[in-house]
Amino acid sequence: MLKPGTSAPAFTAESTAGTIRLQDYLGQKNIVLIFYPGDDTPVCTKQLCGIQDRYSELEKLDTIVLGINPAGLNKHQAFSDKFSYSFPLIVDEQEKIRESYDVGKILGLFFQQRIVYIIGKDQKIRYAKKGNPPVSELMQVLSAQS
Repeated sequence: MLKPGTSAPAFTAESTAGTIRLQDYLGQKNIVLIFYPGDDTPVCTKQLCGIQDRYSELEKLDTIVLGINPAGLNKHQAFSDKFSYSFPLIVDEQEKIRESYDVGKILGLFFQQRIVYIIGKDQKIRYAKKGNPPVSELMQVLSAQS
């Protein structure tokens, strides 16, 4: 896991909202990166639905949210459509983004870890936490930066 203060690695990848170039947002917006193990699984669904429920509040804090895992675009699109996510789910089939953000594997190397990063407008990681932190905690970090 990358430590706070580390410069955020840029990437370009396909997503449910087309091609995402992180460099287009670095320095312009706060960015919440959610590395989650699998689409349409109970904990992942709860985590991303929690973000969706407060997405308009996150947008008011000049923040974008990106969900990332190695699933393909069709699987991401079906998951996103099912729950009407307002934020893109990024395809990381080659796992290059996971590796650049030092997100490990769990359960016999089958699934990536669940890690949430917040990247500030200074392009540095401001927050890094394993697991499923409450959205209120993310909002506190983002509010302190605004």
